[in-house]
Amino acid sequence: MRLGLKVMAAPTLTLAHSPDPDDVYMWWPITGMIDPPADPQAIVAARVYSPPEIDTQGIKFQSIAADIAALNRRAVARGDLDITAISINGYAHVRDRYQLTSFGSSMGFGYGPKVVARSDRSADLADLFSSDAIIAIPGVQTTAYLLLCMMLGERHARVRTVEMPFDQILDAVASRRGGVTHGLLIHQSQLTFADLGLHLIADVGDWWLKRTGLPLPLGGNAVRRDLDARFGSGFTARVVDLLYASLEHARRHHERSLEYCMRFAPELTRERAEKYIQMYVSDLTIDAGEVGRSAIQRLLDEGSALGLCPVPGVVSLLQPSSGFSR
Repeated sequence: MRLGLKVMAAPTLTLAHSPDPDDVYMWWPITGMIDPPADPQAIVAARVYSPPEIDTQGIKFQSIAADIAALNRRAVARGDLDITAISINGYAHVRDRYQLTSFGSSMGFGYGPKVVARSDRSADLADLFSSDAIIAIPGVQTTAYLLLCMMLGERHARVRTVEMPFDQILDAVASRRGGVTHGLLIHQSQLTFADLGLHLIADVGDWWLKRTGLPLPLGGNAVRRDLDARFGSGFTARVVDLLYASLEHARRHHERSLEYCMRFAPELTRERAEKYIQMYVSDLTIDAGEVGRSAIQRLLDEGSALGLCPVPGVVSLLQPSSGFSR
């Protein structure tokens, strides 16, 4: 080695995502397979038990699996995670620090988060305004909560809410814990609520489709805007291509990816896990396209007009290079 020559260590980037089946399905090829988190509210490095399967070009992607509400809070408060899953509602708060990718998003088409209740409650959404009603929500910065407020209109402020981790909401409703009468469900809970005797009050994805004719953008994959400044020109493009390659590798090895992601939702049967992946690793996950971008824009424009989220500006999406395009 010549004297004075500096050797730069391979950069390590944090890749934070929800510990739900669709996120772990997409990212294991680039992070390696991980164990489910002991505490989904903690922002800590995951334990990796299997190395990455694709060439990461000298970049290490450190997996952090945490509840989406925790990731939203971290992005808003600190913005230090290099790549993170984020609610589209949450993205409006951090658009100056992050940019969404055109892939890796969770979008429903005619389906989405659900409002459920026990069998002793009315099946009418107006029941939320009852004096004894309390709805458990998965976080105030989630897109699900933004949509609920949009559905309810000006009266949304009259509804009593309590925040809790998404995977505790079903039990809270079923057991009446804390006086909870209703739940706003995201992730795999959307498929299992009937098992606990709960019934559907409203599907916000259905409501959104009937109003707009657009897919419902729930969550996205966000990359910090300063990667080129920190690691050199073109670095962001390299990262975006590698993330896209991870998604494509996972889809090419679907059976293995499905078996792996079921570890993160043991309550799901294989049939339900397959259905969930079909719902949220869809064609729009591979490429949101202009229809997906327009849906994000409209959602945030309408939300900001109602004073429910910051003004988003013009939404743009990072795309993989032409060599990776479908």
